Amino acid sequence: MASASRLSTSVLLTCAAIGVATGALSAGAGAISGPVSAAVPLVYGLVLGVHVLPGVIAQDLLRRPWVALITHLIAALVASAVVPLWIGRYVGTALLIGALQEGIAALGRYRRWDAWRFFLGAVIVGVLIAVPIWFAADVSRFAVWGQIVYIGLFILGPVLWTAVGIAVGAALRRAGVARSSRL
Repeated sequence: MASASRLSTSVLLTCAAIGVATGALSAGAGAISGPVSAAVPLVYGLVLGVHVLPGVIAQDLLRRPWVALITHLIAALVASAVVPLWIGRYVGTALLIGALQEGIAALGRYRRWDAWRFFLGAVIVGVLIAVPIWFAADVSRFAVWGQIVYIGLFILGPVLWTAVGIAVGAALRRAGVARSSRL
């Protein structure tokens, strides 16, 4: 007899629902990222921070291995359906952030779900995204205060979206979504 799947259908469907909702949000963020970057480049990091949301909600709600990566990939596919040209960006970002979130959860052996772990991941994501953007956006053209604000918002963006994700995960748990999905 085949061994039971580690992830139930209920867990996978929950990941899919979260992925679709956050994928639509990522597509929206992608749509406004160009105008925001051109008009008010200092707040671009707040927009990009939305990409942490799929994994944070999935992990906070389900508290199981692989849910962050699965949910991120579903969100990337949904966002790519809206903007097919950016499939590489969406999938690459999903793999990077999802793997990082899974790695941090794995360090706690998927038994520790303290909020600080989510926020640590958010800060790391912010730094990992800020460094290449620094060069791509030629941030050195800004005054020193602008450079500090720009990088600070790239770190603050994922932290703020992580707080939103934790709140959404808690609300879904209170609504009973996790009850059927945790097994």
